[in-house]
Amino acid sequence: MAVVKIIWWVLQILIGYNLIMPFVLYLLSLFGKKKVYPTSINQVDYAIIVTAYEQTAPLPAVVSSILRVNYSNYLIYVVADKCDITNLHFDDERVILLRPPETLANNIKSHFYAINNFVRPHSRVTIIDSDNLVHPEYLNELNKLFDAGFTAVQGVREAKNLDTTYACLDGARDIYYHFYDGKLLFNLGSSATLAGSGMAFTTALYRECLEHKNISGAGFDKVLQSEIVGRNLRIAFTGDAIVYDEKTTRSDQLVNQRSRWINTWFKYFSLGFVIIGKGIKDFSVNQFLFGFILLRPPLFIFLLLSIVCMLANVFISITVAFAWLIAFILFVLGFYIALAKSDTDRRIYQSLINIPKFIFYQVISLLKSRTANQRSVATQHYHTNVTDANLKSDEDRTI
Repeated sequence: MAVVKIIWWVLQILIGYNLIMPFVLYLLSLFGKKKVYPTSINQVDYAIIVTAYEQTAPLPAVVSSILRVNYSNYLIYVVADKCDITNLHFDDERVILLRPPETLANNIKSHFYAINNFVRPHSRVTIIDSDNLVHPEYLNELNKLFDAGFTAVQGVREAKNLDTTYACLDGARDIYYHFYDGKLLFNLGSSATLAGSGMAFTTALYRECLEHKNISGAGFDKVLQSEIVGRNLRIAFTGDAIVYDEKTTRSDQLVNQRSRWINTWFKYFSLGFVIIGKGIKDFSVNQFLFGFILLRPPLFIFLLLSIVCMLANVFISITVAFAWLIAFILFVLGFYIALAKSDTDRRIYQSLINIPKFIFYQVISLLKSRTANQRSVATQHYHTNVTDANLKSDEDRTI
């Protein structure tokens, strides 16, 4: 009986710390000093890799936005994997269109297909999704962190469409993660988590971390961030290097996307134990904090598990049930702080009432996660009427 009690307490602690960690990170961040990085005057050579799978419709818009960046030293490599490029033409000589002869169906393979076809040795590489749009100051903002000595930088992925409840809730989720797993984690001396796009690296570091890795399915960013932090290098975060990311607009789109993401977490969460172990061995705050973030399950999983624990304690210990209630309140407060401290559209606030419905579809995603990579390898895009006119100018945004 004593063993069962110990297991029950350990299980509650492993679940419950996820509720209070965001608020703790916020409190710790209040004692830190915000660093200001000077404007870069360097025009280091960038390779901007844009990957597409099966769909080419979003490509003209993303390439057009990149060609308008306030920067001169870059080339764009568009990797059109399993795409019909018959009617896809780019007149600008800075755009190199690549169509692999065989289907790759893999982010890393697409990236290295571009790297192996570089027309010159670029110093830095940045990854952009086909559904993204890029802010004109994107490369200049990245340079500030590179000039400060970092070799990996994660920017912000802001929503470019908030036309449905799903898109708004997807945007709220991104704001939460950017605030805690990006801004605060980096400010506390650890590393920002990678978001799959809107991120940049020295070409040497990217090649060193992934060139000889054989990774199937989604999740290359999970492996990449573990490789970087495992070397005790820090992934910098900047809220001023912005890409505008297309958010999910339909339930079937949400389920397929989240199924892949959940599958990825189960596949790679154990890397957190490795990073924590290295953090203890190296006395590294960077590795130790980052390892705990890698162990955290997706939001809806630990929220549902926390509800189960709280309800169970109503019959076991009302005192512990009350402690769970306090933890829930701290989590909600932490979530609100992330939205309040960011430039959050009012439509996102209005959508929060639909969180239970959003969680329901993620439970469906969990049930389908085992076969996620067999059913789809990329998110189907339906939102196509966003143009650069929808993007915020420097004066309109607050970081």
